[in-house]
Amino acid sequence: MENKCGWIAQAEDSPLRASLNGTQQADWLIIGAGITGLCAAHSLAEMHPQARIVVVDRQRAAQGASARNSGFVVAHEHPTTAELQGNAGFAGFQVDTSISRAASDEVRKRIARHGIECDFRESGYFFAVSDPRKLTDVEAKLQTLRAVGASAQFLQGEQLNQKLGTEHYKAAIWCGNGNALLQPAKYVKGLLDALPEKVRLFENTEIIGLQRMGNGRIRASGINGYIEAKQVLVCLNAFIPRSGISDSGTFAMELSASLTRPLSEEEFQAIGAPKSWGVLSTRPLGATVRLTPDRRVMIRNTAEYRARDLSLSELAVRRQHHVLGLQRRFPMLGEQDIQYTWTGHLSASRSGQAYFAKVEEGVFAVAGCNGSGVARGTLWGRLLAELASGGSSPLLQSVMERARPGWLPPKPLLDIGAMLRMRIETARAKSEI
Repeated sequence: MENKCGWIAQAEDSPLRASLNGTQQADWLIIGAGITGLCAAHSLAEMHPQARIVVVDRQRAAQGASARNSGFVVAHEHPTTAELQGNAGFAGFQVDTSISRAASDEVRKRIARHGIECDFRESGYFFAVSDPRKLTDVEAKLQTLRAVGASAQFLQGEQLNQKLGTEHYKAAIWCGNGNALLQPAKYVKGLLDALPEKVRLFENTEIIGLQRMGNGRIRASGINGYIEAKQVLVCLNAFIPRSGISDSGTFAMELSASLTRPLSEEEFQAIGAPKSWGVLSTRPLGATVRLTPDRRVMIRNTAEYRARDLSLSELAVRRQHHVLGLQRRFPMLGEQDIQYTWTGHLSASRSGQAYFAKVEEGVFAVAGCNGSGVARGTLWGRLLAELASGGSSPLLQSVMERARPGWLPPKPLLDIGAMLRMRIETARAKSEI
């Protein structure tokens, strides 16, 4: 088998850009050509029409974690008990939701502005469980979601089975009015292909260090050249330490997913011909599942705190977890029906909040998508460009006020604690994997 993302395979490649060779001068340097970095480049080009803007990526642009996620456009999160209306955490939930709704709207604006074809669906999605005991405080959650502007409906039994085409899930809250689904690789490729011509992009270019120069400019060193810039935006999310920022309060997690072949017409009719859908678990490490518009099933049911990438043999073991998860939901599907299996990285924080900061004079960075990178990353790109340009807005202030990722212990205590927590959460989510 190979580590090949099904989303990227369907989106096809954009023309290859050159890697950095020699010295480049820029007003703005953006490190990372994923959703956040590309949206920052678009925003800077709009704010500063005469500026020299350079973007670099360690690999192919638009093919990293931004293209490998599950394609959920998050406007409304599943509220915790502490965040329910009437509890102390509700005020924070309101603020976070206002930010997420703005982020979700930002995705729509980008899609419309650049004419991006990415299978966007205003369908909402489901917080669904196989074990009904893992969906608690249903009425309170419905009221809480509605109070912050969501459409929310509780479903169970046959009504839910008809929506999803599987009897695996026993209870769910459908949540709409802002929540949406898309094909992530097509979305980020659309952002890449729409870059203004004046934005210079270097692919397969790793930045190995940032150095302050005597004239106040910043030198970003690559293997075969340098970029000297007035301002630097670090948009690396899970890989922010590669820029030398080691105190972001975020950490990387590695996830793996599989995508099946399209269901045949006979198979599709046998499950009731449901509309395309997405399911998120109410448990942190439960499975994320989608039935796509082209009738494929995507499943992501592994997430790990790891210091190194999965090998192909290790990925093959994770693929067996995907097979088991598929068969619990759609018994007619087996390993022979999987066309693609891949890994991706997520940037997480202890509090669930982002790192969004002016690191030092001329250097700005963001990380910590916590599983909502499509919408948050889109908004962050614009707001980071706004912050670096000296701008301000109520939305930017809200993001910065909430950007408290929480303290992390030093290694190896972090490694030990994170792996222990992951094992506990995996056990708690067992019925939902």
